[in-house]
Amino acid sequence: MDVLRPIGLGHAQADTVRVARPQADLLASFAGDPNFMLSLARGLTVLEAFSERKRPLTISQVAQRTQLSRASVRRCLYTLEQLGYVSQQDGQFALRPRVLHLGHAYFSSTSLVSLAQPILDNLSARIHETCTLAILDGTDILYLVRSEVQRVLNYSLGMGSRLPAYCTSNGRLLLAHQPATVLDGFFEHAELRPRTLQTKVSRQELEACFERAREVDYVIVDEELEPGLRAMAVPVRSASGIVLAGLSVSVRAARVSEADMITRLLAPMREAAAAIGRMVGS
Repeated sequence: MDVLRPIGLGHAQADTVRVARPQADLLASFAGDPNFMLSLARGLTVLEAFSERKRPLTISQVAQRTQLSRASVRRCLYTLEQLGYVSQQDGQFALRPRVLHLGHAYFSSTSLVSLAQPILDNLSARIHETCTLAILDGTDILYLVRSEVQRVLNYSLGMGSRLPAYCTSNGRLLLAHQPATVLDGFFEHAELRPRTLQTKVSRQELEACFERAREVDYVIVDEELEPGLRAMAVPVRSASGIVLAGLSVSVRAARVSEADMITRLLAPMREAAAAIGRMVGS
């Protein structure tokens, strides 16, 4: 049976949001059900209409994608705009960073942590390095799981810890798979300051990093968060290709070179990320 799908906050393969049945028909199938809140369903359907092709949409375009009436779409978009989930300029609507909170709520309410912990523990034991799993939350990354074999940072990180996204491998990886409207919000609100002599802080530099991340499907950040710290991240994807989280490994730069990370660590990291993605989707 077709159901309303959760909003994808990562990279989607399709140009538009597609479902097996027109959403208008799906919503109509619940007519007469006193427990079904049609207005909420319409609002979620409108949110789902925004694809990841980094283009804003007009009311007409959203109505065409959802098969809802223009009047319904207009009311939904007005409500979403007032709540901070979309922005509007000259009749063009786009998602706002607040949408990320919906994805964060999903992760907080699932067993992702318990599913991923043994996989990260096995990976850490296999490669003898510290591994973490994180999601994007506003301008930060939020750590969900960590398996530490030795202290590589000058401070301790655990579940719920946060670090700025712009200078971390997980952060850059996850930002690389966000739509342009979310990135606009990120650059508007993020405090981009040099944490080391190597830290990239300009939008142009960071967007070049995002493009490279999409090309090679991993990110290496070299001594930008902390001197002497090197980290690499790979995506955790759902069965449909949506980037759900980032899996990273942190090492001391003096001990492990960038080339060694790619040749020795990249393959097992990708295997672990794929295993987590399969478990989340099962």
